Amino acid sequence: MSWTRIIPLGGLGEVGKNMTVVESEGGIVVIDAGLSFPRDEHLGVDLILPDFGPLEDRRDEIRAVILTHGHEDHVGALPYFLREVGAPAIHATKLTLGLVKAKLDEHGLGNAADLVEAEPEADPVQIGPFRVQFVRMAHSIPDSVAVVLDTPGGRIVHTGDYKIDHTPVDGFRTDVGKLASLGNEGVDLLLGDSTNAERPGVTKSERTVGEAFRQIIPPLEGRVLIASFASNVHRVQQAIDVALETGRKVCLIGRSLRKNVNIARSLGYVRVPDDLLVKPNVLAELRPEETMILCTGSQGEPMSALTRIAFRDHQHVEIQEGDTVILSAKPVPGNELRVHDTINRLAKGGATVLHEEIAPVHTSGHGNAEELRTILALLRPRNVMPVHGEFRMLAAHARLAREAGIPEDRIVLAENGSVVELRGGIIRLVDTLDVGSTFVDGLGVGDVRDVALRDRRHLSEDGVLIVVVTVGSENGRRAAAPEVIARGFSEPGPLFDEAREEVERTVTELLAQDIEELKLLQEHVHDAVGKLVYERTRRRPMILPVVVEV
Repeated sequence: MSWTRIIPLGGLGEVGKNMTVVESEGGIVVIDAGLSFPRDEHLGVDLILPDFGPLEDRRDEIRAVILTHGHEDHVGALPYFLREVGAPAIHATKLTLGLVKAKLDEHGLGNAADLVEAEPEADPVQIGPFRVQFVRMAHSIPDSVAVVLDTPGGRIVHTGDYKIDHTPVDGFRTDVGKLASLGNEGVDLLLGDSTNAERPGVTKSERTVGEAFRQIIPPLEGRVLIASFASNVHRVQQAIDVALETGRKVCLIGRSLRKNVNIARSLGYVRVPDDLLVKPNVLAELRPEETMILCTGSQGEPMSALTRIAFRDHQHVEIQEGDTVILSAKPVPGNELRVHDTINRLAKGGATVLHEEIAPVHTSGHGNAEELRTILALLRPRNVMPVHGEFRMLAAHARLAREAGIPEDRIVLAENGSVVELRGGIIRLVDTLDVGSTFVDGLGVGDVRDVALRDRRHLSEDGVLIVVVTVGSENGRRAAAPEVIARGFSEPGPLFDEAREEVERTVTELLAQDIEELKLLQEHVHDAVGKLVYERTRRRPMILPVVVEV
């Protein structure tokens, strides 16, 4: 009997780095290749990628990467994936391809794969053993799609990120008619977005944010700053529309925002007159009431435009009394403290800050529980595997599936690395792969290990003590006075005097016992200083003993 296997490598039990492998006899397709951003415990890490390990020895079997939309948590890992694993083709919609092409060009990978435009209204295409078609879905970025795979093991529908928005900004609604038609034909497995499965009701339309802008901005006499995700093209368009209506010039601040708007304009997804846009160095010439600044930094990222503005570190913009800052985004889990720090700094600078908790300036791009119920009712899948979300979100989606009449044994709560097999219309967990995450640290990919993060955490909390011991190389019997150098460890001088005495005593005793091996000297010095410092301070700085022969 024919089979198909689904192996999530990212996006389950977490928010971000979405990546799902679908394999059958005759080939593999990869749906999405996303990244996530580091939390505070990931010291020095720039990006977090899925673990590509299970595919590295199977690159010849990969037929294509299929992208559902252009958000970083779905496409951000693509350059690294192409470099490490490779793929002959990338299938995505027009805007997604535009964003991806710019990303690949930046990485010097412009010719790494064929870029194939996916059209939701087109006939299915054959990719290896899979017959693939696309369904238009409303989301917070245009050109989002669900992916329908007719596989040897059965029909799979991967929703991607979506909500059922009846009044989208671009007029392209979630294609419920096509989803219902697929349900009538039969769907064997639903891989459904679970991000908002815990939230009751339905998500508000994207247009409600534009309506809020129209109520909030016209009466304001000061500058208006709006921070949002750089990829939220609909949000940018609505802000531009309000700027036109209120006679404000628009300045785009933030490299990713400028890049995405330029791509969206060139492809016809953003409409803005050339004379409306001004450069940052022109802002000083504009009156506050004729200024609108669109910027990045809604997540409190340390080097983002809004964060630098808040901390008075931006070349062209400084917060002043009368400014209104609109945070048109919800903090991603883990970013809350940084966002709060940014809000506090903005308020301290004299700005009025509006955010989701006190004004209707944001709405989610993901469907709430009622919308998930609608998708389940339209598709009537025989099996359900919740994807995209922390485990509590997956579990909530599973409850909705049970309420929709899906039998318990036809619902799989998987994890990253789970191998789920679809055979004869039935799914089951058949194996589990050991997968983790890949860290990008500067120019290095995958070379940061847990021990490195532990050491960085250690240094950040307790500092470092460097102990330099000099011994005579002729007879090894005389030790010069040791030195103690501290970084990130501030204690009174008497402790260091005591540490030097302890080092000198330890080295003298070791040399008296004819222990002259440098490695042994270093170990004993490390232990002696560590014990002393902990007894006096209850802190454990990193201790680096250096023994030098002269």
